[in-house]
Amino acid sequence: MSLWNEDVSPIDLPPEYCQYQDEGCEFSNQCLNCRLPVCVYDEPGGKQRFLKRRRALGMARLHRNENKTVGELASIFGVSVRTVQRALKTVIGDRKGKRVQNGS
Repeated sequence: MSLWNEDVSPIDLPPEYCQYQDEGCEFSNQCLNCRLPVCVYDEPGGKQRFLKRRRALGMARLHRNENKTVGELASIFGVSVRTVQRALKTVIGDRKGKRVQNGS
C-alpha cells in the first residue's frame, strides 16, 4: 500500500475561497473591470488582432479627420504603404457592412 492515494483529485474551490490577485494586463488594470467584451488572451492571435485593429482605426481617423495621405500614414506608423491601404480598406469595408446591416 502506498502513502500517496492516486484516487484523490485536487480540490477545486469556488472563486470566493481562492486567493486571486487581479493584476490585469497591458490593456486594463483589472481583468474583472476590463472594457473588452472578450479577453485578448482567450483567443489565439487575439492580442495581435486587437493591436492591428486599433492601429487600422487610428489610420482611418487620421486619414479622414486630418486628411493624411497614405504615404504620410505609412511614415507615422512605421509600416509600408500597402499595409496602410489594406488597413483602410478593412475599416471602410467594416463601416459599409454596418450600414447595410442597419439599413435592412
